Amino acid sequence: MLCRFNHYLALALCLALSFACMPPVNAAATSSSAYEVVRLASGRIMTIVEGAAVYADEEPDRYYRELAGVLDDVVDFSGFARGVMGPYASKSYYKSLSSEGKSVLRGQVQRFTEQIRVGLVRTYGKGLLVFSGSRVEVQRPKEESDESNKSSIIQLIYSDASEPYVIRYQMRRSKDGVWKLRNLIVESINLGQVYRNQFQAAVRDKDGDLDAVIDNWIDADLDS
Repeated sequence: MLCRFNHYLALALCLALSFACMPPVNAAATSSSAYEVVRLASGRIMTIVEGAAVYADEEPDRYYRELAGVLDDVVDFSGFARGVMGPYASKSYYKSLSSEGKSVLRGQVQRFTEQIRVGLVRTYGKGLLVFSGSRVEVQRPKEESDESNKSSIIQLIYSDASEPYVIRYQMRRSKDGVWKLRNLIVESINLGQVYRNQFQAAVRDKDGDLDAVIDNWIDADLDS
């Protein structure tokens, strides 16, 4: 089951990375629907993956840098990290803190965001290579309001399995009008919820020491 689960997570990151080859954000991109963002980006990551196949083993750091570089503009890592931290980074908790406490929490969120970012790329980067050649189909949502700041887009991935993988992109529009990836549901696995449960378990193990949880997050993630 764990192997299957890690396979799903590798696929999830692969699909998240399919956003990576989008053109730079401009006025047209800003006004695009969530569906169009997903549709236009789907499959383009395969170019990066196929290119990396010839150097990833010898230059893994180069591979990780390329993956991280393209993700930064299209994934809401900060929002994802705060969601994983759950009540420990909620607005109500933040407001309850002193000025010094708020400053500490902001630093913790910033550090954890970086840990999430680095950990995902390091843990699942090599897993992307196995999905070269997969066929991708993006389903147009039945209804998509121009006024909504949230959207859920379904993508089907056809590989060697008898049935396609079903991926649900949970998209959110930023204040400047750009759609970004906020969470992924791979089959029945909610990636954000899995990480949130892992974070809360780690907090219990560390007796509430958030700094210790954050400092050890990458190592724990790599061992999972």
